[in-house]
Amino acid sequence: MTETPTVPPSATSPDGSDRTLPRLIRDTLPFALDVAIEVAKNNGVCIRPIELRRLDTHTGTSESFNIPCGATQEAKCPPCANRNRQLRRAQCREGWHLDHEPIAEPNPSTEDQRWLIEFRADVQAKRDEAERDGEDTLDWDEAIAGIDAEINAAGMRGNVLGGRSTPKRSRSTRRRQDAPDLPKRAKQDTTLGRTFIASDGKVYRPSLFITLTLPSYGRVRNGVPVNPSTYDYAAAARDALHFSKLVDRFVQNLRRVAGYDVQYFASVEPQKRLAPHLHMAIRGTMPRAEVKAIAAATYHQVWWPSVDEVRFDGDYLPVWSERTERAEPYPDGQAGDYLDPATGELLPTWDEALDQLGTDEAAEPLHVVRFGTQVDVQGVLAGSPDADQCIGYLSKYLTKSLGDTRGFPHKRGHRFQAADFRLSIVFS
Repeated sequence: MTETPTVPPSATSPDGSDRTLPRLIRDTLPFALDVAIEVAKNNGVCIRPIELRRLDTHTGTSESFNIPCGATQEAKCPPCANRNRQLRRAQCREGWHLDHEPIAEPNPSTEDQRWLIEFRADVQAKRDEAERDGEDTLDWDEAIAGIDAEINAAGMRGNVLGGRSTPKRSRSTRRRQDAPDLPKRAKQDTTLGRTFIASDGKVYRPSLFITLTLPSYGRVRNGVPVNPSTYDYAAAARDALHFSKLVDRFVQNLRRVAGYDVQYFASVEPQKRLAPHLHMAIRGTMPRAEVKAIAAATYHQVWWPSVDEVRFDGDYLPVWSERTERAEPYPDGQAGDYLDPATGELLPTWDEALDQLGTDEAAEPLHVVRFGTQVDVQGVLAGSPDADQCIGYLSKYLTKSLGDTRGFPHKRGHRFQAADFRLSIVFS
């Protein structure tokens, strides 16, 4: 016989609905919602479910149901964040030492996708016809831009014209004289590393675990600069801001030197000094000396206008001048301009300043981001204790934000999400 669960006695607990209880006692009683959230966390249930409604088009009846929020940050929903972390751990474990090429063929196109492509072709033809007749094509261009957005929303990548949809600013790709050259091997169409055969005939396919750091900006003790007057705060901030670009360039150089399509699983965590710190699990192996040479030769140039001189400060600030109203919006989307308060000179926008920098052949980059000299490269075999330890290290801070990892208090309205370091997965 099934026993009916009984409620534990609560003779010693005051009645939470009794409004005559003293304030001191009421403040010690937990909220029922907080207890429900605690129970949900203990049982791995999402604490921020999303309510959806399902409609039966035949009967007209509807019903509501909840789905997990799928949050990846522990501060938002610990159960969902933990599930996502376990999923990433499994992906890393299965993809790191893969011994066969992953197959990822595109799905066949749907009828709706084909209709969108045909509809865009018809609109493009009408737009081209209007241009030949000397008519204004602004409305047609806006319609085409909307259709392109619908194409991507329908589950298609890229655009029908191929290449970039917006122009990209480019500078000279000539390598800096202070950066060593790197060898370049003929690329093989594979994502797998080399194998090694031991004397007993056993085949090994080792992989690498790499740790990269940024250079020193001054002595630090317990996360605080020893001498704030000499600590290079500007370089530290700029390096952290553009660290992702430096990692992208490192991967590009790594693939050129390795000679195959290197796949990796990487995570970024802040050090005590709050500088980004990269851990990367690479499928395949290569000489440690080459990896260190690639890190030393990798850099990213920040082509920004000079920001070292403060031109406007205090009461001396730019003056906002409204433009003349017109039916069509201005091409730059602005309703006015900023003027120099003393001369009335029109101040350039950020894009205009970048354009001016691009035409200056003698211009120098505002900042150059490089890795530090500390480069750690370890060889790891599949299924070894070292592999499990590295995977745990990669996923250690996956669900944390910068404030969580360094113990900063979360104040209301002031979260450290802007500086949140997240995981990057690039396994095919």
